[in-house]
Amino acid sequence: MMKAVKLYEPGNLQVEEVNVPTISPTEVLIEVKVIGICGSDIPRALTKGAYSQGLTLGHEFSGQIVECGSEAAEWSVGDRVTIAPLEPCMKCVYCKQGKYGLCDDYNYYGSRTDGAMANYIKVGKANILKLDDSISYDAGAMVDPAANAVHGLWRGKLQKGETAVVIGLGAIGMFAVQFAREMGAKEVIAIDIFDEKLEIANKLGADRTVNSRTEDVIEVLADTHIDFVIDTSGSAIAQDQAVRITGKMGRVVFLGISNQPLTLSAKTVDRLLRYEIEINGSWNSFSDPFPGKEWTYVIDSMANGKINTEEIISHRYSIEETPAVFEKIKNKEIVFSKILLYPGDVL
Repeated sequence: MMKAVKLYEPGNLQVEEVNVPTISPTEVLIEVKVIGICGSDIPRALTKGAYSQGLTLGHEFSGQIVECGSEAAEWSVGDRVTIAPLEPCMKCVYCKQGKYGLCDDYNYYGSRTDGAMANYIKVGKANILKLDDSISYDAGAMVDPAANAVHGLWRGKLQKGETAVVIGLGAIGMFAVQFAREMGAKEVIAIDIFDEKLEIANKLGADRTVNSRTEDVIEVLADTHIDFVIDTSGSAIAQDQAVRITGKMGRVVFLGISNQPLTLSAKTVDRLLRYEIEINGSWNSFSDPFPGKEWTYVIDSMANGKINTEEIISHRYSIEETPAVFEKIKNKEIVFSKILLYPGDVL
């Protein structure tokens, strides 16, 4: 038996004793070491619900393989791993183009099938990525949001020598600040409404920070030519501002999920047209060969010590505390970047 966090309906999370999963020949069984709470887990747990009642949440995690199926010989017991949570169909037109994030008929751990908020998870062999010994389990649980940041930067074609703005400093935004610097941005500007997060962004390499709650972003950046803006917040206000601050022939990437209508002001639309600004959507983190260059680039960057993960971790809790943690989030009792959960001892 093992413990698992089950979602029955929005707001009803239960930590239960369930059976350890039984693997198929093409799967491995992973002992989960660390799980991250993703921004998408929050509406799933609190407002939207899951695809099936009693789903085990969680798709950002790291762990160690404890059992391998007979057809998963490329993996070994003891391997330290993370996973790419998407299972694409490999048959639709988008999969055949290597655009797996656009798959028409996909499965997804922690959303459509049981995830990692448990002691153990079974995973298909194609979804596993090995972690270098130099990468901590904490860092390994954050490969997913880091890969999302990289995908967004690549979608917007960030170039060396450009000025880049990152709006929203959750985990993805914090990684975007670092990878923008790593990709050669001349200047990186970070925007958020919390001073605590702006201070962390400074430590991670942001050249300038702007608190959009207390400062007029458009006025503050009026004299700065901005080539690239990525919004990870999903705020409609921030999305409008992203276009308003972008310079001529600049690119904007909308990565943050809002689930809200977006109305651009007349001035914003005028700037979009006159400045010939390009707007890109960014969805997930996958490319060819699956799961994608985003994932291998992140893992290599972590292994080489180029990316800081420790500063991004804001809270650590045991898995038993998960329902209470989501209540804290619901009631806005905590300001957080990345919350990590531990099925075993908190490391």
